[in-house]
Amino acid sequence: MWKGRSAFARPRWRNLLWLAFLFLVLLWPIQRLVEGYYLEDLNRRNGQTLDLFVANLLGVLQRYEVLPQILGRLPDVQQALLTPTDEDVLQTSNEILQRIQQQTGADVIYLMDTQGLTLAASNWAQERSFVGNNFAFRPYFQGALTGGVGEFFGLGNISSKRGYYFGSGVYVDGEIIGVIVVKVDLDFTETLWGKTPEQLLVTDKNGVVILTSNADWRFTATRELTTQEQRSVTEHQPYTSVKPVPIGLKQQDWLTFDKNLETIGWQVSILAPRRLINQPVNTAMAVAAASLLAILLTLGLLMQRRRHYLERITMDAHAKRVLEENVRTRTQDLQTLNSRLKQEVLERESAQQELVRAQDELVQAGKLSALGIMSASISHELNQPLAAIRSYTDNAKILLEKERIADVHKNLELIAELTERMASIISHLRAFARRDRLASEHVALQPAIDDTLALNVKRQRNLQVEIVRDIPDATLWVEAGETRLRQVLNNLISNALDALSEKGFPRKIWLSTQVQDGWVILTIRDNGPGFTVEALEQACEPFYTTKTTARGLGLGLAICATLIQALKGRLVFANHPEGGAEITLHLRQISSTVNLSSNEDRFI
Repeated sequence: MWKGRSAFARPRWRNLLWLAFLFLVLLWPIQRLVEGYYLEDLNRRNGQTLDLFVANLLGVLQRYEVLPQILGRLPDVQQALLTPTDEDVLQTSNEILQRIQQQTGADVIYLMDTQGLTLAASNWAQERSFVGNNFAFRPYFQGALTGGVGEFFGLGNISSKRGYYFGSGVYVDGEIIGVIVVKVDLDFTETLWGKTPEQLLVTDKNGVVILTSNADWRFTATRELTTQEQRSVTEHQPYTSVKPVPIGLKQQDWLTFDKNLETIGWQVSILAPRRLINQPVNTAMAVAAASLLAILLTLGLLMQRRRHYLERITMDAHAKRVLEENVRTRTQDLQTLNSRLKQEVLERESAQQELVRAQDELVQAGKLSALGIMSASISHELNQPLAAIRSYTDNAKILLEKERIADVHKNLELIAELTERMASIISHLRAFARRDRLASEHVALQPAIDDTLALNVKRQRNLQVEIVRDIPDATLWVEAGETRLRQVLNNLISNALDALSEKGFPRKIWLSTQVQDGWVILTIRDNGPGFTVEALEQACEPFYTTKTTARGLGLGLAICATLIQALKGRLVFANHPEGGAEITLHLRQISSTVNLSSNEDRFI
C-alpha cells in the first residue's frame, strides 16, 4: 500500500514544477504587452501636450517677429536717429515706443544708434531704463546692423529678466542709421504648465535649460559645452553664469519626449517620471498573475481529479467512500474558486468600461489640442494687420499735422484694406469651424486668377518666377463664391511659390484651363520638387505640412478642400511626368445667363 502511494506522489511534484515553469513563462510576455500598452498611451498624451506647447510658443514669437521692421519705418523713430542731440525728438520717440509697448504687450522696445548706444526706450521713465546703455555686444544688434534679422535669447543685463529679442535695421535712403529691438517676455510660458508629474524642459542650441517648469533646473547644462560655445557665452552673456552647472538628471528615472524647433535651434522636451508606467504596470501584472495562477490551479485540480479516478479503480469499497468524500470536498473548493473567478471577471469588465470612458476623454483632449493650435494661427493672422493699422494710424496723425492730405488719404485706404482683410479672415475661419454650406455665385474665373496673381506679384518678382498662361480670352463662368474662390486660388499659388523658393533657376508656374463635360478644369503646375508619397496621401489633412520654416500649421490645403467640396467640386493632387507638382481644380460650369447670389461675405 505504501509503495503504491509513493509511486503516485512522485509525479505530482513533477507536475507542480511544470506548472510553476509555465506560470513564469507566460508572465513575461504579459508584462511586455502591458508595459507596451501603457507606454504607448503615455507617448500619445505627452505627444499631444508637446505639440500644443510648441504651437503656443511659436505663436508668441511670430506675433512680434515683424514688429521691429514696422516700427523702423515710423518718421519719429527715424528722426531720433538723424538728430540724436534733440531732446524733444528723443522724448517723442520715448513716448511712442512706450505707447506701442503697452498696446502690443512686448516687454521692452528700444532704439540704438549704429554704435549700440540706446537713444530711446519704452522703459525710459523706469528706474532701470535702457536709455544710455550700450548693447553692441549682443548678437541681435550685430545681426540687424549687417542688414539681416537679429534674433537672440538671453538674460537682460539691466533688467535681469529672460527674453527673446527681435532686432531690425532702421533704413533711411537705403542706408542703416540705427537698430530697433523688441524684447519678448517668455516667463509666462512656464506658469502655463501647471502642477503635473511631467516636467517641461526647453534647451537652446548650447544644451542649456532656458525654460522649465522646475525652477531648480533653470540655466543648467544638459551636456558639456564646447570651447567655441564657452567663448560665445562669455562674449554674449546669455545666462547667469559663464559655465552652467550640469542638470544632474538620472536617465533611468525619466521618460523623455522631444521636439526640435529648427528655425531657432531650440529643443522642447517633456520628462515623464518612470513611475507613471511602473505603477499601473505593477497593478495590471498583479491582476494578471492572480488570474493566471487561478487558471493553472484549476488545471492542476483537474489533473488531480484524474489521478484520484485512477486510484479509485484499484482501491476497495472503503477507499472508494473515502475518495468520494475527498471529491466532494474538492468540488466545494472548485465552486468557491469559480465564484472568485466570476467576481474577478466582473471587476475586469468594470475596468474595461473605465478604460472606454478614459479613451473618450482622450478624444476630447485631442479636439481641444486642435482648437489650441488653430487659435495660434488666428492670432498670427490678425496681429500682423493690427500692428500695421496702428502704424498707419500714427503716420496719418503726423501727416495730417503737416497737412499732407494726399498721404493721409493713402494711409486711410491702406487701413481700410487691412480692415477688410481681417473681416474676411474672421468670416472664413468661422465658416470653416461650423462647416457652413453657403449658396453659390455666378463667378468669372479669369478675374479671380488675375486678382490672385496681383496679390502675389511681389513674391513672384522677388523669386523671379515666370508665369505661363494658357487661358482663353472668353469669360469662363463657374459655380463658386467670390471670396471662397479667391481664397482657394491664393492658397494654391502661394504653395507653388513656397515650393519654388526651395529650388534654383529657372522657376516657372503654368496656368491652363479646359472645359469638359460641364466642368471647367483649372490646372496649376510648377517645376518645384513636387509631392512626396506621404504628402500626396495626407495633403488635405488638417495640420499636416512639409514646410521647413516652421511657420505653416498645415491648414491651407485642408480649408481649400473643404471649400471645394461644399461647391460639389474636386481638388486633385499629383506629380507632373516632367517634374514638379500639378494641382487640378474642377469647378462646375454654368451658363452666363444664370444669376446666382450669395451672402457669403456679409457680416452676421
